[in-house]
Amino acid sequence: MADSTGQEPAELGHTGAVAADPYDRIAWRDLYARSAALRELAAELAARHAHTTDLLADAFLAAYLAAPRVREAAEMAPSRRFNREVVAELAASPGFAALRRETAGDPYAAALAVLAEAPALRLLLDRTEPVREAADRAAEARRSAGRPARTTGETARQAGATAGALGAGATSADGAAGPASAPAAPAGQAASRAEAAARQALEAATPGIRAAARTATAQAVRVTREEAALMRAWGVGHGELERMPYEERARLAERLRTGRLARWAELIGRFRQMADGERARKVENATGELIGVTLGDDLSRVLPSELAHLGLPELRAVFAARYAAGELMLYDSRGEQTTGQGAVIACVDTSHSMYEEGPGGITREAWSKACALALLDQARHARRDFVGILFSAADKLQVFRFPADRPAPVERVLEFAETFLGGGTSYQRPLSAAAALLAEEFDTAARGRGDIVLITDDECGVTEQWTREWQEARHRLGFRLFGLAVGAPTATSSGSVLEALCDNLRPIEDLTDVRAAADLFRLI
Repeated sequence: MADSTGQEPAELGHTGAVAADPYDRIAWRDLYARSAALRELAAELAARHAHTTDLLADAFLAAYLAAPRVREAAEMAPSRRFNREVVAELAASPGFAALRRETAGDPYAAALAVLAEAPALRLLLDRTEPVREAADRAAEARRSAGRPARTTGETARQAGATAGALGAGATSADGAAGPASAPAAPAGQAASRAEAAARQALEAATPGIRAAARTATAQAVRVTREEAALMRAWGVGHGELERMPYEERARLAERLRTGRLARWAELIGRFRQMADGERARKVENATGELIGVTLGDDLSRVLPSELAHLGLPELRAVFAARYAAGELMLYDSRGEQTTGQGAVIACVDTSHSMYEEGPGGITREAWSKACALALLDQARHARRDFVGILFSAADKLQVFRFPADRPAPVERVLEFAETFLGGGTSYQRPLSAAAALLAEEFDTAARGRGDIVLITDDECGVTEQWTREWQEARHRLGFRLFGLAVGAPTATSSGSVLEALCDNLRPIEDLTDVRAAADLFRLI
């Protein structure tokens, strides 16, 4: 029944279990409008259960807010106390703190958590329908108890107006104003009984709600961590993700989960982590590890006993003579080799044989692409251009350029990683293309000493004419060629083409071992 204004009395109490300011609720509404998955979930649940959209909003805010506060049960509208209990149990779950490390302040990750919680919440809602029906009956009973009071109040106001017109103390002849409030008492008692029944039903359901909340939280932690690890494996930083529009981020996540190399995200992540550790060990232009004493004129490595001669006037001339002759005693060391300054170029074989699996079911392609992506990180860390050259037969070549002074778009990185040409194997064309790129860089930017990494699982011949031109280009440009023979030990045997071409060559047999190429990331 409506009141005198024509409106149904509003249910007292909050409908949202998580206290949030209007801006936070705008974040939820914006995300809801942009996420088809959230809207589909909300429509599915709303078709079967009441107040479920409010529950999804509360679950989102609990994961998203920096310091979420779950309202007390007494603050809630009776019909939403079930939602409040669910959210309170989610927040109290053992894994909730771990979940919030992935989701706090990140609306996309918070929405992902809600979607991950959906199966457990769906099952819980189906099992606890009687609990929410009892809450709705309590809410309706309370609204009904409020209607007579409003009617009585209106009657009293009308009676007062009449009394004012007739004179003080005047009442209607039948005295209706006094007993009009009598129906309110039974209605209030019925509402109290309904509320007590709803509380008892909710208390009985609490253990089941707690178990479902823990299951939902554990699932959300797993899903959000897996996606975060997937993004890190592909080199997509948290800052880049936060700037990415929701739709673009959702498409990227789907592509990473279903792409050609999706199975090997863990391998790619290990490769990048290993390369990062090797970079931390590398100290360029340093003296390196001390291994003994030698003679020379490097004053930065002179032994203290030699320097002591400078403190005696009569021995200073001896010191000067030995310095001039290069016969001072110095610390001998084994240091790192000088790194390049030009582009880093990864030539990756994508012939049919690269499909072959090695130990652990890892394909040669997966290992090679993981290594190439780590080389991309290496180049960007050193502010060097990176070029990925995919090759197979002489007529199949694709070049991906990533200049150091521009961002590396993740879509372009994925295109490089997922492209596979098929066919046979030819060294000459990719190496010639790499040399031409280094020559272009040398001529336009005066940068030399580039590094080429050839990753292949096959051996092929090269012509004498091409070899002469190759050696001339290497002499002029000062680049180095590193060779990685993946699953092809004969390609590294004495007298092989790769041995003749490469400055540094190694076989890769165990494809589960990312450290087989570890020193590459200290040399480049």
